[in-house]
Amino acid sequence: MDFAATRDLFHLPDGMIYLDGNSLGPMPKTASTRVHNMIENEWGALLIRGWNEAGWFTQPRKVGDRIGRLIGAEPDSVTVGDTLSIRVFQALSSALDLAGSSRKIILSDTGNFPTDLYMAQGLIKSLNRGHQLKTVAPDAVENTLTKDVAVLMLTEVDYRTGRKHDMAALTAKSRALGIITIWDLAHSAGALPVDLFGVGADFAAGCTYKFLNGGPGAPAFLYVAPRHANHISPILPGWMGHDNPFAFTLDYSPASGVERMRIGTPPVIAMAALEASLDIWDHIDMAALRAQSVLLGDLLISEVARGCPGLQLVSPRDGNQRGSQVSFAFDDGYAAIQALIARGVVGDFRAPNIMRFGICPLYIGEHHISLAAMHIAAVINGNEWDAPQFLNRNTVT
Repeated sequence: MDFAATRDLFHLPDGMIYLDGNSLGPMPKTASTRVHNMIENEWGALLIRGWNEAGWFTQPRKVGDRIGRLIGAEPDSVTVGDTLSIRVFQALSSALDLAGSSRKIILSDTGNFPTDLYMAQGLIKSLNRGHQLKTVAPDAVENTLTKDVAVLMLTEVDYRTGRKHDMAALTAKSRALGIITIWDLAHSAGALPVDLFGVGADFAAGCTYKFLNGGPGAPAFLYVAPRHANHISPILPGWMGHDNPFAFTLDYSPASGVERMRIGTPPVIAMAALEASLDIWDHIDMAALRAQSVLLGDLLISEVARGCPGLQLVSPRDGNQRGSQVSFAFDDGYAAIQALIARGVVGDFRAPNIMRFGICPLYIGEHHISLAAMHIAAVINGNEWDAPQFLNRNTVT
């Protein structure tokens, strides 16, 4: 693939090396035109007719199918809307129902993103059926899978270290034991090839504002394996998930398939921006993207080791074992990231001491990585981070 050409498809400030696409992807250059067109020619000109004439009502399924191509999902198995936390909550409730009343353990790991665990804790409390959330070290998950486990809920790529779970192996063992699987793809979708159908996953969810470049607040997606879709009972039975919402009946009757997992009014303006990004993703070879991501990650690791040998790598050195990010531990990591941003190298910080650098080949090349490594060495070796303006923490890190 011509990644130099894809870089030209994104708006990136001159002189900036953007290594934070794992937190918020940059804006596709066509996004503002697409959103403007939606506002002026759809909302402005059509008003309420836009639900039918501009296809707003069916947009969640159409956008879902486009995302589905990137995550190995079957047609009509992905819907878009609401937030990732809501999607995890929905998936977990349905998964517990499928697992049956005799199994009480929700298994996750200590590397999972905290909000997924918060959703599990809240659901357990509201259901009051004796379920238990059990978290173990990431490398202990496989050996903790037993017939007592109801649901395995994991984020494929650890948000701090970039460590990647073996989705195929863990899903296969779970299915053999009758465990329902939920995969959080927040750091996978748009970063590496995913094959939900091929591995036999039950549920998956993810956000679209990171590697998929959908913009801040872009809606989340939810995958439900078709073998389950008509047998699950949504914990949040929303109007848009009704089989005939405009009949306005007082009792809920679920729509068929994944459509029953819709809740409220779709975020049409936000999805317009996401569609602009998917116009790019429609033409991306995920295998080629993954190969380039591993190459660039390996390069960053080797260049940092050469220029700043004292900086501790916490991501797997083997590219096949990590997602599309490289992370280092440094006690004053927050200040170091601020110093790097002042130099035009944008990464981010995750408590307690993690400096994260996202590797997005669509707009990052080898020369960007080499320059970033040079700046990292200068900031760390020269103690540039130890300056007053870099020590006070912002709300968002």
